[in-house]
Amino acid sequence: MTTADHLNFMETYTASSSLEPLLSIEQLAEYLGVPVTTIYDWRVDGKGPRGVRVSRYVKFAASDVREWVAQQREPEPGHSDAGHG
Repeated sequence: MTTADHLNFMETYTASSSLEPLLSIEQLAEYLGVPVTTIYDWRVDGKGPRGVRVSRYVKFAASDVREWVAQQREPEPGHSDAGHG
């Protein structure tokens, strides 16, 4: 199952269930198009979407990922909140 298939499944599953499926770090990295090491770096730096610890694993709720991605949007094309661009 590809990440896109997984996310579509999650949307369908979430709509019909009270449990929200979780993404692994590898699935999150694939979805965002970044290396897995970037996800680990973001976690060390307190950045990126919130995680859910399941035993020794960190998982990511699709709703938290969607919320975090929405917060990363530029206010206008070519402009960032940091004043670069």
